[in-house]
Amino acid sequence: MSSRRTAVVVGPLVAASFSAVLILSGTAGAEGGGPASSKGGKVVDEAPAGVKLTTLLPEKISVDNGSKKTAITATVKNEGSKDSGKIRLLVVGFDGLVVKNVEGCSAIPENGLPEGSNSGFACAVGNLAAGKSKSYSVDATYDLSKAGKICLPVQTDDGKKTFWQQGPVPFGTTNPSPDAPATPLLLGTDNKPVSPGGKELAETGPARDLLPVGAAGASLLAAGAAGMWWSRRRVPGRQAG
Repeated sequence: MSSRRTAVVVGPLVAASFSAVLILSGTAGAEGGGPASSKGGKVVDEAPAGVKLTTLLPEKISVDNGSKKTAITATVKNEGSKDSGKIRLLVVGFDGLVVKNVEGCSAIPENGLPEGSNSGFACAVGNLAAGKSKSYSVDATYDLSKAGKICLPVQTDDGKKTFWQQGPVPFGTTNPSPDAPATPLLLGTDNKPVSPGGKELAETGPARDLLPVGAAGASLLAAGAAGMWWSRRRVPGRQAG
């Protein structure tokens, strides 16, 4: 999918119905036993009193070097003392990371994607009780010759407020292994593309909590405390949360 301009959040974002989802086979999975992390996350709009929403991503995933497939578990959690009310979780891919499917969620049409992203799904979480969490299985591909990032905004079901946003946060490799079946990637690590003509798969830059790459990340930093803002566009046929 084509790269867009600069990343932006909040404002109406509409998911079209996606009744026939494709479950990818032969996907390299998120490596078991590793902790989940809210690295790269921040509060955007203030949540109702007693509600504390966060998201979690695995600290480590692996990418199949042949198929480029990977699997990621995205979790939304209410750490507060009161129910959240109706919310939705967005799972959005940037650069080399393309989200192919999120189980039980609806594909965001191309003209409804945040600027700078290449793919995304909207998950109608509904009312999340205090102390509860809900996890979603994410099928994706990762082009290891590029940087790759993922973003998890948690919004009201109408998209008018974003209570929490994790990312765009990168996954990157610390151990290039083009001859191995799979390459491990770490959350919060910048995956630097190889130089033209280079034989190695990728290099790794210094890990940071949030590593925006390109124009999408630049706009996130410019937004500061206000967070990212979705481009203000209406997409016909919004799916009800």
